[in-house]
Amino acid sequence: MSAMRSVWAAAPAVLAVMLGGGGAGPALAQGDQPTLLGQYADWSAYTASPAGKKICFALAKPKSSQTNPPNRPRDPAYLFISTRPAENVRNEVSVIIGYPFKPSTDATAEIGTAKFAMYTQNDGAWIKNVAEEARMIEAMRKGADLTVKGTSGRGTQTTDQFSLKGLSQALDRAEAECK
Repeated sequence: MSAMRSVWAAAPAVLAVMLGGGGAGPALAQGDQPTLLGQYADWSAYTASPAGKKICFALAKPKSSQTNPPNRPRDPAYLFISTRPAENVRNEVSVIIGYPFKPSTDATAEIGTAKFAMYTQNDGAWIKNVAEEARMIEAMRKGADLTVKGTSGRGTQTTDQFSLKGLSQALDRAEAECK
């Protein structure tokens, strides 16, 4: 694996601002706050410029979440698709799951019959095989929902289902902003 994909340098801080400064990362300078580009069904498109480097991303919250054992507390989960032109990164899929993953375990993302392994670190997950990212984005654009399954450091199993309604429009808007 690459040393943590650098989306995590910006995503928690951007998310912290969007959540009103909650503990997801360091606070951003006033000019770094994300700007909503548009809301498209269950997805939103944003842009921000942490440390002066422009990023654009589509973001969704899960439509449903389950834990086993039931009713285990956790922070909100989010699915990101990020573009960072300064780093030549386009459509990087990542998840903030809302709890620390169990160390050395993978999560999975499923879209219809397509299944993708995701490596985990702390509360984040990224597609394990970067070469499959384009295929995953294509499956997401065509699919109805995406399900992420993972295990917390305390052994709680989680299943989060994200609607893909509005994803294509949100991605198109984010891509247009970060050409």
